[in-house]
Amino acid sequence: MKKFANLYLALVFVILYIPIFYLIFYSFNQGGDMNGFTGLTLEHYSEMFADSRLMLILIQTFFLAFLSSILATAIGTFGAIYIYQSRQKRQQSILSLNNILMVAPDVMIGASFLILFTRLADIFHFNLGFMTVLLSHIAFSIPIVVLMVLPRLKEMNGDMINAAYDLGATPWQMLKEVMLPYLTPGIISGFFMAFTYSLDDFAVTFFVTGNGFTTLSVEIYSRARRGISLEINALSTIVFIFSIFLVIGYYFISQDKKEARDA
Repeated sequence: MKKFANLYLALVFVILYIPIFYLIFYSFNQGGDMNGFTGLTLEHYSEMFADSRLMLILIQTFFLAFLSSILATAIGTFGAIYIYQSRQKRQQSILSLNNILMVAPDVMIGASFLILFTRLADIFHFNLGFMTVLLSHIAFSIPIVVLMVLPRLKEMNGDMINAAYDLGATPWQMLKEVMLPYLTPGIISGFFMAFTYSLDDFAVTFFVTGNGFTTLSVEIYSRARRGISLEINALSTIVFIFSIFLVIGYYFISQDKKEARDA
């Protein structure tokens, strides 16, 4: 049974990773398409770095993901604390509303934000752009952070909080010295999950982006409609490598926090 499970797991990983490595392989193709490999070259990487518009969009995308993740993590963490401290009946109601955003189709969420921002733009006279995309990404990232932090809160021993108050700690001191350090692994997980979701989101971003701002996923979609360019393969390879370093970084941070907690 164990051998069958391992074989099944290996098959799943092969199916998932073969298309990615196929894309990476052809990013070094000397030819201009993916119909046949004619030789090794770094020409497509040179073209990618020489494309100032693409580099600007890449920076914008990572800045957006980082900023939205930071804000969503802060809001989601305090939201999880509020839910945890709420009465049982209210807690279930809030959690249900939170979970609805997790399972709702991205197209529906994007269309909802488009209607909202269009109405607000008519009133306050602003254009769709960076701020509308940022607010949308924060909104759909908050439920992710809540789901990462809340289980950690439920595992927390309430005696730790009571002991802090008995020793004369203020609510802020208790939060700073006891609760937040204990929640750090969940907070880090929430940040990385929010960062990942923001980085590759297309459906919501497609609805709320304006003419003056775009992200990598929307730009790749726009270029792919005109035909696949190996410059996009090169860009995807860079993003994939960055994702690997992101996962490795998350692993080491989690290990350090675990060792510090056990000590």
